[in-house]
Amino acid sequence: MAFSDIDIKKAIRKKEIVVEPLDEEQIKSASIDLTLSDEWYFFKRGFLRGNVDLKKTGFEETYEMKKSDTITLKYGEMCLGKTTERIKLAADIMGRLEGRSRYARMGLVIHITSAIVQPGSNNRQVLEIVNLAPFTITLHNGMRISQVVFDRLESPTSKPYAKFGTIQ
Repeated sequence: MAFSDIDIKKAIRKKEIVVEPLDEEQIKSASIDLTLSDEWYFFKRGFLRGNVDLKKTGFEETYEMKKSDTITLKYGEMCLGKTTERIKLAADIMGRLEGRSRYARMGLVIHITSAIVQPGSNNRQVLEIVNLAPFTITLHNGMRISQVVFDRLESPTSKPYAKFGTIQ
């Protein structure tokens, strides 16, 4: 069952959902807005051309981090951005990352495929950001670019992410 703002606030009070930092106005009717931090990850120059064998090459080898208050993406360009907020979830709650319509209508994709915030997570979210607009787009630290929607599982997971996944 998806959470309404009332359910979200109740889960926050019970510490089943912890979002830090969190301003009350980030809580919407059925989601919480998430903001961009100043951490951006771009493909290293050596990986911009040619073939990458995903069986042999991982994230750490292909990306480099850049700290900046703003970045500009050209058409078709991709980067990873981190949320400012750390999300901690109980073992029976999961989240789904969504873009915000105001940015989608401008051709900005906020996540490509990894939209699930696993039950038991305790980390900042990584957003796979792509510019599909026919113009450059500038992004800023602090922009509310994404939102997370929560669902309660019928039973708690036996594999909470903080124990079995990768902490960031």
